[in-house]
Amino acid sequence: MTLFEAIVFGIIQGVTEFLPVSSSAHIVITQLVFGYTFPGLAFEIYLHLASVLAVILYFWKDVWDVIQGFFNFVIKRSPKDRVQFYFGLYILIATALTGILGKLLQDALGANLKTPAMIAGSLFLTGLALIFIERFHKVGNKDESSMTFIDAIIVGLGQTLAVIPGISRSGSTLVVGLLVGLNRETAVRYSFLLAIPVILGSTVLAFEDFSAAAFAYIGPLNLVVSFVITFVFSILGIIWLIDFLKKSKLIYFAIYCFLLAIFVLTMIDGNVIMEV
Repeated sequence: MTLFEAIVFGIIQGVTEFLPVSSSAHIVITQLVFGYTFPGLAFEIYLHLASVLAVILYFWKDVWDVIQGFFNFVIKRSPKDRVQFYFGLYILIATALTGILGKLLQDALGANLKTPAMIAGSLFLTGLALIFIERFHKVGNKDESSMTFIDAIIVGLGQTLAVIPGISRSGSTLVVGLLVGLNRETAVRYSFLLAIPVILGSTVLAFEDFSAAAFAYIGPLNLVVSFVITFVFSILGIIWLIDFLKKSKLIYFAIYCFLLAIFVLTMIDGNVIMEV
């Protein structure tokens, strides 16, 4: 890997991780453009860790409030911590469902996950979901205090689909959160906080891919540069998305997903994707 490629991968991961456009699809497509194949999942997970660090630092107060409220309620049964306890529980429920069902789905689909048809179809489905939630669904008024276990289960099921490149994790959790009646602010916050245990959990599951040989293949300088670039652009992506959602529409992301799906079907060699 060249330094230029490390920078590009860092930018792509950082920018797309939290936008509803599927970072995994963008990483696969970028590999194909460069004709580069990662050895295992180590480098992809490594870049995801930079993104999750950005979330933790940006939402540190929210993270601390949930953790503190969760354990205070468990230990002291303080009524004022009840909402944060249940919100933390809803994060754990959605994460557990994603971990279990996502692994089963991944094993069932196997190599088909990265075919042009699968990626393009998933991007198209993401676009349709964004249009539906924007144009045909009335935003609800549920917040953390009125969420339910059923809401958490449904969001977890939606997040499970994000193991498929082209199905956006942030997009699926945001869309499904709005679908079950969360207000936009709560759906966005829930989506971002869900990224933390999901990415950390995937790191543990992919631990066997981490090795000195795998990282030597990338190069020490490239590892440092790509991590820093991913972190910086993840922070910028978070700030930009939150501001964008206050003033604009999800339909613009839908249009982008459609265009990218067309690009994948018309410009990417299916045999190459199968080898990635």
